[in-house]
Amino acid sequence: MRKAYLQMHISILLWGFTGIFGKAIEMNAVMIVWYRMIISAVALIPFMVKHKQFILPDKKRFASIIITGFVVCLHWLTFYASIKASNVSIALSCFASVSLFSALLEPLLYHKKINKQNIILALFVLVGIYIIFAFQQLYAMGIVLALISALLGALFTILNKIFVSNDEPAPVTFIELLSGFVFLSILLPLILPAFNVSFQIPSTIDWVWLLLLSVVCTSVAFTLSLEALKKVSAFTMNLSVNLEPLYSIVLAIILFKENELLNNGFYIGAVIVISSVFIHSLLQYRVRDKSISEQG
Repeated sequence: MRKAYLQMHISILLWGFTGIFGKAIEMNAVMIVWYRMIISAVALIPFMVKHKQFILPDKKRFASIIITGFVVCLHWLTFYASIKASNVSIALSCFASVSLFSALLEPLLYHKKINKQNIILALFVLVGIYIIFAFQQLYAMGIVLALISALLGALFTILNKIFVSNDEPAPVTFIELLSGFVFLSILLPLILPAFNVSFQIPSTIDWVWLLLLSVVCTSVAFTLSLEALKKVSAFTMNLSVNLEPLYSIVLAIILFKENELLNNGFYIGAVIVISSVFIHSLLQYRVRDKSISEQG
């Protein structure tokens, strides 16, 4: 069990580095996503070979998974554009709202009743983001992009929940990454001008950061999280994933000295957002635990 917890926290720490590498890589957001998608897809192949996960989904789900790959692509584009437009700390604080977006989106997509507690917590998140926005207006575009990224992240998480209940997660992820890469490649002539950027070849140091981002922070982290899930509960994993923005903010302060760019308003808003997300996870656990007890 101790090994599983270690694997879980290493995977979350590695995910925390995704924003750090996004900041360190000197290329624009579009090119970061383009390279990351293809490198990450290729890096998943050894995992699929080792675990013999080559069974493809049926035709109906296959088409849906390809469309979800487009959503993943847009999610990453807005995420890295947010970091480029603001900084890691602001982007990750606003992106922390992804789990509450999920809690609000899932009932709408499945025609279920929205939990009142989720609405209240969502309002707290909005208050926290408003405080960040009010005190960090210089980074308004970065905040908006981070919220769009969180919304898209919530959407593809909900869709993936359906896919992995029927298919192995590695092939699903591989198809999404590859389809996202194809989608972005086809639309590069339109997307590059839209972002006011150009096609770039990575420098030597950017190749290093890209490989770390794509292989270690994506494929290795993915593998470790799946190994950990064999021992730890899904709730423990979901609750612990909320540490990702905290890891990223601490790393950004250490590596980029972002604390010099932030004021007290940011920290107040960030605490409200991240606390609301943790409370949401705990309440979800209590609801699930109560439901299991009643069934027993």
